[in-house]
Amino acid sequence: MNEPVTKKVYYSIGDVCDLTGLKPHVLRYWETQFEVLRPTKNQAGNRVYRSKEIEVIMLVKRLLYEQKYTIEGANKKLLEMRAGGNLKEERRGVLESEVLQGLKADLLELRDTLSHD
Repeated sequence: MNEPVTKKVYYSIGDVCDLTGLKPHVLRYWETQFEVLRPTKNQAGNRVYRSKEIEVIMLVKRLLYEQKYTIEGANKKLLEMRAGGNLKEERRGVLESEVLQGLKADLLELRDTLSHD
């Protein structure tokens, strides 16, 4: 994730796929499964995502892929976070973690490049 999420106001589904590493069909499916993930559509009918939706997507990705929640379990967890007022904080936390992982990968790649000279 090289581009900061807050750079644009709205992102296309292609932009979100590039940022998250997910396929468009996965994002569309998740919209049907997660109440907290409802991007708006523009006048042409295309999905447009704001940074908060991208943060939710990253949180869903972490719950499903890293913490091994089922879709039902992840949805329940997200609804609990929202009801408890913790969803925004959790969204931000997962984004910060992704940025740090990206920076670490970039630094390791730079180190490897420099050490081979």
